Amino acid sequence: MKKITALQRHPLVIACALAAAGAVLFVSEASYWRSTTTLQELTEMGMSRTQIQTLERSMLDAETGQRGYLLTQRKEYLEPYVTALLRIEDAYKVLDVYYGSDPESQALLQRLHTLTETTLSELALTLQLFDEGRGKAGREILMTDIGREKMDAIRATSAELLAYQTRAVSDSRSALISTLVLDRLGVAVLSLVSLLALFLYLRQSQALKLQQMELQRVVQLERDRLEVEVANRTAELIELAQHLQTAREDERQRLARNLHDDLGSLLTSAKLDAARIKSRITVAAPEALDLLAHLVGTLNTGIALGRRIIEDLRPSSLSNLGLVAALEILAREYAAQSGVAVHCQLEPVALRPSAELVVYRLVQEAITNIAKYAQARNIWIELCTRAGQVEVSVRDDGVGFDTSTKPTSAYGLVGMRFRVGAEGGSLQLQSRPGQGTQILAKFPPLSSTAG
Repeated sequence: MKKITALQRHPLVIACALAAAGAVLFVSEASYWRSTTTLQELTEMGMSRTQIQTLERSMLDAETGQRGYLLTQRKEYLEPYVTALLRIEDAYKVLDVYYGSDPESQALLQRLHTLTETTLSELALTLQLFDEGRGKAGREILMTDIGREKMDAIRATSAELLAYQTRAVSDSRSALISTLVLDRLGVAVLSLVSLLALFLYLRQSQALKLQQMELQRVVQLERDRLEVEVANRTAELIELAQHLQTAREDERQRLARNLHDDLGSLLTSAKLDAARIKSRITVAAPEALDLLAHLVGTLNTGIALGRRIIEDLRPSSLSNLGLVAALEILAREYAAQSGVAVHCQLEPVALRPSAELVVYRLVQEAITNIAKYAQARNIWIELCTRAGQVEVSVRDDGVGFDTSTKPTSAYGLVGMRFRVGAEGGSLQLQSRPGQGTQILAKFPPLSSTAG
């Protein structure tokens, strides 16, 4: 896929490469067919030269066989004569086909035909006269110079044909050499063009690669800058969350102290005043006694409500009894109010007071969310030290949800994550529809934090 994309970016390079390949193929094929044709012509020329030489030699063999027969009167001397006649006939079959389309060579071949036929006719006439018993007349014809002149003419005409054939062979060789030279020149030029195109492509690819590397470097620098900025912003958010958490806890502590000192004392004083008024009212005023009893009950309810609000604002059990006892009280009260079974497995752990408060608020927030959304029947709360870290887990068997989709209200979870991060810890959320939810937080122990 990357190669296809890279080729699509360089259409000119593709066009040049295809054109060069096509040109090389065209030059190679054209040179091949021209060379093949020339070699075929040279082969036919060689065959024609051979046939001319065969014709000339066969005429000499025919004349020699005829003279030998006339001088010795032995039939075996006629065998070379008969064989020569057959070779001459075969030679003319080849020569007539080869020179049939060329006017200049056809004229020479026609003259050679005439000379050959005349000479063979004279040889045949001499043999006929000798066979008819007119040997004297045959010898007279034999002793004349006519046969020698005809043979000289045949040799001269054959030489002209051979010279013409030699020129044709030379021309064909020159054409073949020219074809090969042009082929080499074309291949060399196309090779240079291909090398030039390859050089341009490599230079463009190198420039593109350098551009991509520069772009990657710029992107990496921007990414590093953004990561640093995100880390700084995250640290600022964690610091802000820690500050807000501290400020909120301080405000809660101040409000709890004010409620305990001011409202608590006022309610207690009012209850004591109501008790003293009740002891002075006689039995003669029963309506007043009932009202006083109702007032005392209301004051008791107000005092209990104040204590509960104060406890919610700042759990005294956490400061007085420790984290484990505070979590047990929180779980017991929630189970009594909601009817949900809460299973606790809590072990003493070493945490800073601020981290203990974060753990308590985390469990408190998780229980609140379970009460609102989970529809759970059981809750499991676990606090322990595992693998060198303090772990706190709150798990339920409720409806759960898909963690890949953003919940309708995620601010509580975000707040938990920032509060845990402010203490150097981490928070994990695991949930699946129909399989409940688990919140797992990990904190460094007191020794690592101090170090």
